[in-house]
Amino acid sequence: MAKRDYYEVLGVAKDATDADIKKAYRKLSKQFHPDINQEAGAEDKFKEIAEAYEVLSDADKRAAYDQYGHASTDPNFGAGGGFGGGFGGSGFGGGFGGGGFEDIFESFFGGGGRQSNPNAPRQGEDLQYTMNLKFEEAIFGKESTIKYNREDECGTCHGNGAKPGTEPVTCSKCHGAGSINVERNTPLGRVMTRQTCDVCHGSGKEIKEKCPTCHGSGHVKEAHSVKVTVPAGVEDGQQMRLQGQGEAGINGGPHGDLYVVFRVEESDLFDRDGSEIFYDLPISFVQAALGDEIEVPTVHGKIKLKVPAGTQTGTNFRLKGKGAPKLRGTGTGDQHVKVQVITPKNLSEQQVQAMREFAKASGIEVSEQETNIFDKVKDAFKSEGKKKRK
Repeated sequence: MAKRDYYEVLGVAKDATDADIKKAYRKLSKQFHPDINQEAGAEDKFKEIAEAYEVLSDADKRAAYDQYGHASTDPNFGAGGGFGGGFGGSGFGGGFGGGGFEDIFESFFGGGGRQSNPNAPRQGEDLQYTMNLKFEEAIFGKESTIKYNREDECGTCHGNGAKPGTEPVTCSKCHGAGSINVERNTPLGRVMTRQTCDVCHGSGKEIKEKCPTCHGSGHVKEAHSVKVTVPAGVEDGQQMRLQGQGEAGINGGPHGDLYVVFRVEESDLFDRDGSEIFYDLPISFVQAALGDEIEVPTVHGKIKLKVPAGTQTGTNFRLKGKGAPKLRGTGTGDQHVKVQVITPKNLSEQQVQAMREFAKASGIEVSEQETNIFDKVKDAFKSEGKKKRK
């Protein structure tokens, strides 16, 4: 199957600037990227777009392509004093890569068999909107109406760009084709090629009297609003596509799409990894040693957690179903509670004496000059806990 014209693949004119080509590539690659578009054929379309951009974004490759078409992309192009080693023995279709001899003939002599219709409907540009969410809003989802500006069809001329009471007319130079034949010097002599018409800029139409509202563009920038349903469990950096909420199309084409990118605010209490939520629970040495029932915050509200006697710092407890909803799947994740035993910085004389009594009863030797009594007792407490686990 013959390759499509690279300009047609990216939807740009042959005199498009580097910026136009880059803009078209970004739009299309985002639309057809396999990670975003799961439709059949999207991956092949993405590869075709990437191949076209690789050639047209390079000044030398583009110049060669403009003269010789797809033959210039053949690895053997220019070898042996010919085009890929000559016409070869496999007929006119061999030895040129891609479209073969027919592509070269059309490139040299302006066959025009692949010129796209300048008046064909084209989809509008895609847009991107960043939505900021609080931590809890990302967990449970929400509905919100967002407002932004987008290009829409001009209400005065209804998109044709002409002053009311007038109509666009067929271009006098290209006669509606959108492109014209131009002679160029090549290694084979003077040949005919095609380029975008410089009068109508590829539209095939001339506007004699432009619309006073849109000044001939057919589009105006207007405020637009749309309701967004944020799915429960969404994460920072993820995006969703709202079809038809982008810029207005051309020649009656559909609107582009709107990509909403979510930015989730960090929580002061929790950390998150997918549907799993993590929380550090500070407890005192007494609570760890004797056990306690402690109130623990979760995104679903506060619950009571029973901390057994002898709990060591770093111990993890799992609260099932207290995490975030699973965005891709069913059910809810868990919350993980990690215990952190807090060491008091300043002990009163009474507390010091109590610790000495505790150390003595536990068989821990502590001198009268010992200042880090709590740390020594805590270390002994940890060792005892390890023995019990064994």
